[in-house]
Amino acid sequence: MNDAIHIQDLRVWAHVGVLEQERLHGQWFSLDLTLLVDLHRAASSDNLAATADYSLAVKAVQELATRLRCQTIEHFSEQVFEQLEALYGLLPMRVILRKCKAPIPGFAGTVAVERHRRWPEFAERVGS
Repeated sequence: MNDAIHIQDLRVWAHVGVLEQERLHGQWFSLDLTLLVDLHRAASSDNLAATADYSLAVKAVQELATRLRCQTIEHFSEQVFEQLEALYGLLPMRVILRKCKAPIPGFAGTVAVERHRRWPEFAERVGS
């Protein structure tokens, strides 16, 4: 399957981090989500019910970010997978989750995790 829905740079404010101040005050995160789905029916019918409504994914991740309190972005990404699977079932998907301003002295970049579920190219690379 070569079709995909991409949601890029979904920004959310969440209370995630190892430091207590990160969990107390919160900070910005950016997510890229990719869902591998067959878009043929939706493309030919123009029917929203024939595709994965990406607005639901955006709303689900935004809602998750408002209530989640945890230490690691790895756990945050796992919760994102659970939300997406609840919406769309067991699709191949990828989540890239970035902490926009990690509190590391002298560091101005982002820190990210990239995770895959049922991702064909990734499975081939690692031999799964």
